[in-house]
Amino acid sequence: MPFKPTLRQMLDRIPGSLGAIIVDWEGEAVDQVGRIDDYELKVIGAHKGLILDSMRQAVRRAEQSDLEEILITTSKRQTLILPIDADYFFVVTMENRNVMGRALFEARRCQKLLREEIA
Repeated sequence: MPFKPTLRQMLDRIPGSLGAIIVDWEGEAVDQVGRIDDYELKVIGAHKGLILDSMRQAVRRAEQSDLEEILITTSKRQTLILPIDADYFFVVTMENRNVMGRALFEARRCQKLLREEIA
C-alpha cells in the first residue's frame, strides 16, 4: 500500500515539519516521506518504537488503558509518536517552532486516514 501521499499531505500542512515514517512492530520502516536524510528518518522511527513499547506497557500497568500519542520536545525538535494499530505506528518530526497544536491536529487526521488504509 502506498502511504506516501497521506504522509506528504500531512507534512505539507505542518510548518517546519521534517519527516514522517510508518514503522511496524519490529521497527522496520514501511513507508516514509521527509525533508531529512532517509537513513536518519529510519533511525528516528526505530528508536521511537522502543519508546512507544515502553510507554504502552507503563500506561497499561498504571491505568489499564491504551496509549494514544507521545510528544517529545527537545531544544531543536519536536516529535510525535502515534499508534495506528497494534502492529503499526507513525512518527512525525519537526523543527521546534511552537506549532504543536497544528501538528497534533494534522497528525490525528493522518492517523485516522492511515487506520482506514491499513484496515
